[in-house]
Amino acid sequence: MKILLNEQQIGHGIDRLASQLKEHYKDHPITIVGIMTGSLVMLADLIRRLEMPVRISLIQASSYRGGTQSGDLVIQDQMMLDIKDRDVLLIDDIFDTGKTLVQVTQRLVAMKPKSIRTAVFLNKLGQSVVASVPDFVVFEIPNEFVVGYGLDYEDLYRNLPYVGVLEASDLQIHVSA
Repeated sequence: MKILLNEQQIGHGIDRLASQLKEHYKDHPITIVGIMTGSLVMLADLIRRLEMPVRISLIQASSYRGGTQSGDLVIQDQMMLDIKDRDVLLIDDIFDTGKTLVQVTQRLVAMKPKSIRTAVFLNKLGQSVVASVPDFVVFEIPNEFVVGYGLDYEDLYRNLPYVGVLEASDLQIHVSA
């Protein structure tokens, strides 16, 4: 597997995002909503770098059901905290087509927060099919299928401390298993 972003690069990127958020939110409390499951690693690393009061909530949204092609989005928000009149930062692992971030943002808008900003770990260039863009992006990457640092293929590889490009030879392991 080719390493696209190593641990050190990722750490510096999360540091940059934390600095941008400190500049934007100052000391105001925020509610960070992580889109499960891919954003969990970024969420854990990010909140340890923030000094303002932070509430954490999770929402589940998935459009991948095995394979590398996205399908219909399923959103589950039953366990969400009340975000009415709160400043919300919605984070996701990757901005690919953009559909997930747009649809989850629309769901959160219905909950009447004070504000919503979005942050993504990776912005996959050339794939977006929506007009909006994330407010904060940690890294921009080429159009390749990546795993690690929370991103998966068939629920594997999330635990990798780096981001790697999943190549055809890597997929053969799954076919023969």
